[in-house]
Amino acid sequence: MKLGKPAPLGRDARANRAIIVLLGVGFAALLFAAAAVFWVQRDNEASAALVSHTLAVEVRLGGFASSNERLETARRGLLLTGNPAFATIMGEAEVSARKNLAAMMDLTRDNPTQQQRTARLRALLDAYGTYHRRSVQLTGAARQEMLANFMNDTGVGYVREARRVVETMLDEELRLLRSREARQKQTQFLFTATLAGTGLLILIVAAATLFLVRRNLAELRDSREELNNLNAGLEQLVDARTAELQRANSEIQRFAYIVSHDLRSPLVNVMGFTAELEAARKAIAGYIERSDAEGWAAPDRDTRLAIDEDLPEAIGFIRSSTQKMDRLINAILQLSRQGRRTLAPEHLDLTAIASGISDSLHHRVEETGTTLTIEPLPPVVNDRVAVEQILSNLIENALKYLKPGVKGQIGVTGRTEYGRVIVEVSDNGRGIDPRDHERIFDLFRRSGAQDQPGEGIGLAHARALAYRLGGFIEVASALGEGSTFRLILPSEWRGGNGDD
Repeated sequence: MKLGKPAPLGRDARANRAIIVLLGVGFAALLFAAAAVFWVQRDNEASAALVSHTLAVEVRLGGFASSNERLETARRGLLLTGNPAFATIMGEAEVSARKNLAAMMDLTRDNPTQQQRTARLRALLDAYGTYHRRSVQLTGAARQEMLANFMNDTGVGYVREARRVVETMLDEELRLLRSREARQKQTQFLFTATLAGTGLLILIVAAATLFLVRRNLAELRDSREELNNLNAGLEQLVDARTAELQRANSEIQRFAYIVSHDLRSPLVNVMGFTAELEAARKAIAGYIERSDAEGWAAPDRDTRLAIDEDLPEAIGFIRSSTQKMDRLINAILQLSRQGRRTLAPEHLDLTAIASGISDSLHHRVEETGTTLTIEPLPPVVNDRVAVEQILSNLIENALKYLKPGVKGQIGVTGRTEYGRVIVEVSDNGRGIDPRDHERIFDLFRRSGAQDQPGEGIGLAHARALAYRLGGFIEVASALGEGSTFRLILPSEWRGGNGDD
């Protein structure tokens, strides 16, 4: 079965960048709209204040014009009738006019032209009052002449000029009012256009973002479906490969069993003949001794050398070789038996297992002055015998390969990650050359100085067991810096048949 490569999330990173950019644009548009609302509100408040100011000036101008007209009317009545009531009216009108002028002087501080006109109105009012006080004192022919030409006298001229100034000021305020109203309309138009443009931009951004998100979601859905299909295919492939490995493992185990038994038979013969050679050597040696004692003719020098040196040396080599072969065959048989043993998963207390191993090594730990620390380890569901064999091998190796002259420090720690239990056995011993990290797991292969007993089987056996338990063993080490062996097992291994 050939597995395809799952499609990545999204066609490429540009879609994700586009979404981020669009969201940024939308956020910026919202900020711009908020700033526009704030600016328009402030501008409208300023415009409203200016309009209110203009209206206030107009009200004051109207009040002054009304007081000015009343003042002239009361003056005429007073001159024509002499009724003192008109003098009272004039006084009230003048007070009102001056009050309005004072208010206008304050309101027109921001408009020098209007303030100059207001000052002119005040000057006209002062001149009008001065002229009125002189005219009321006229008598005789001068009074008659003033009354005859009343409509064209100086006082009427002051009133008419004041009227013209008021009209000019009203025209100016009306112009300002229209200008400010036009500005308000323009601001409102710009605000409306800005909101409309911003709203349209936000709609476009939202639509584009929604489109990209929907497309990415669709691609994600397709990728998940494809991944599920790949996972299903991968599970089938793993099952097939596992079955093949199981069959291959069974064949290897049977082969090891046959080879070990086939080797044992000639080995027994070799060992038997070695014993006979030894007996023959002793007989020959006795013969030579009797020959020396009784004066027999002794063998020549070469024969004696072969009997006394070559024959014992050869027999010694044969014996040591056969003994080593016997140990190797026993190791192969042990591996074969372990490989054929049915594994039985159960709940294991790894802390208790490691502590039991530590207790069994107590004498060796005390003898070497080593500190062996076991931290609380996570529980696991697996085969007890296999797990004990693996941990025992790792801890014994750490204790076996200490650095000479350095007090040993061995630590056993554990944790759980992503459904797997990780147990680490660390030491400050000799360390292992990185080039030998995989070599030490080969059968009958060892690393470093060969000053410790062993056949190079333990780590190979431990890794093989770890594979059968659904895990593996890895090492991190450097020469002279100690080693850390890491056993990784599933938290809950369900096991299989006897050949798994």
